[in-house]
Amino acid sequence: MSFFLGIDIGTSGVKSIIVDHDDRVCAEASAALTIQRPHPLWSEQDPQAWWNAVVASLDALAKNHAAALSAVESIGLSGQMLGVALIDQNGDAIRPALLWNDGRSAKECDELEHAFADFPGITGSRAMPGFSAPKLRWLSKHEPRALHAARHVLLPKDFVRLRLTGDALTDLSDASATLLVDARRGTYDDAILAACGVSASQLPPIIPSDAIGGTLRDELATRWRMKPGLPVVGGAADNMAGALGAGVVTSGDAFISLGTSGVYFVANHMFVPACDRGMHTHRHAVGGLFAQHGVVLSATAALSWIADVTGGDVGELVRSIDTAPLSLSETAVFTPYLGGERTPHNDPRLTAAFSGLTFATTRRHLVQGVMEGVAMALGDCHQALTSSGVKIERVALVGGGSRSRFWTTLIASAIGCPVTLSKTAAFGPALGAARLARVAVGGPLIAEAGRELKATVEPAPDLAEALSGKRKAFVSHLKLG
Repeated sequence: MSFFLGIDIGTSGVKSIIVDHDDRVCAEASAALTIQRPHPLWSEQDPQAWWNAVVASLDALAKNHAAALSAVESIGLSGQMLGVALIDQNGDAIRPALLWNDGRSAKECDELEHAFADFPGITGSRAMPGFSAPKLRWLSKHEPRALHAARHVLLPKDFVRLRLTGDALTDLSDASATLLVDARRGTYDDAILAACGVSASQLPPIIPSDAIGGTLRDELATRWRMKPGLPVVGGAADNMAGALGAGVVTSGDAFISLGTSGVYFVANHMFVPACDRGMHTHRHAVGGLFAQHGVVLSATAALSWIADVTGGDVGELVRSIDTAPLSLSETAVFTPYLGGERTPHNDPRLTAAFSGLTFATTRRHLVQGVMEGVAMALGDCHQALTSSGVKIERVALVGGGSRSRFWTTLIASAIGCPVTLSKTAAFGPALGAARLARVAVGGPLIAEAGRELKATVEPAPDLAEALSGKRKAFVSHLKLG
């Protein structure tokens, strides 16, 4: 039997899964990651930590699922988007990587948009803090020696590829989101590179997501008892890989990823930027399609935060809400802008807030309030998408947060349409990466088994009405801020 390995380098951890030819997940392993925030608005990780987590997850698979791992035919990669890793000629990081939720480059965003007559028309998105281009411009101004010393400027999954294969490459879906690429042509824009202080020679060549991008190094194949010369495919940005994991492969298909951030993603056969609404338009991992999406910067990250602040276990807290949800009339209103917000506000300095607190407020009220706030923020994304003319035929929900039935129902109620859950919803980008690995060696993009639904969750009229009533307090925070 043939097996395929999908590796997802997320923000909170690395997940590696093995799937068979029919999309059945046969094995999984994960390893945690942490974020460093040395200054306000900064968000960083050590690229070496990504690699250590990948090694730990594959060591675990080699120990516990040796037979399946030894039968793997190809490897697919997915990773958190927009990260800037400066890598020297020895393949080591020069400084910590600047992550997708790093907000230090607001000034550089303004400078880029003033430097180009139609920056969003070229790149598919307004310049926003967190994107690669303004962060590179920030580095060119504040840490020019580090940027100049970089032999490679890599995205997270592509740093892992470098360690796996020795090759510096990227795929079109990940590259197109950096704002260094002409979204229509799918090639680096020389004028933008110059404005960001980076040369084309420092950037990896761009290949299709399903193309083979190197082979597994012999010493690693020996370590994990895998086949020698195993192909490692181009892979995809985590949002685009998540779309593949959710079966979002035709125009009008949509999914919401409920992970560290919340992403509302729609596949479109046309390039139709809606930058005034905080939407991003990049290239899908499926050839011929574009990806339009809005981003809520803090989704499960907000739950982890409230659990840390109140001293609870996030899993136990969510299960307690699922078991016995509170009335929305009792819970606090929460705006989830812990690290600023992208869609639709594009403001890194927005802050989070609770309102409606009383002496009767408990930890459970706060936790459910966070879930409601994230749902309402995703409702803002839905409105931004649909008001720009995007047609949404169906919405799938993926990511770790999709395990909560109550949160799923809240989201369906906030966006006003049913959401579907597949049996593999929790595997998201890792599954999409494994599917690309299968395509690269001649398999189908999505096996029939991958279309099996676990459930369809309808909006709840009472929740929709209650959320609508809470929106006044939700929106008033923006005016106060």
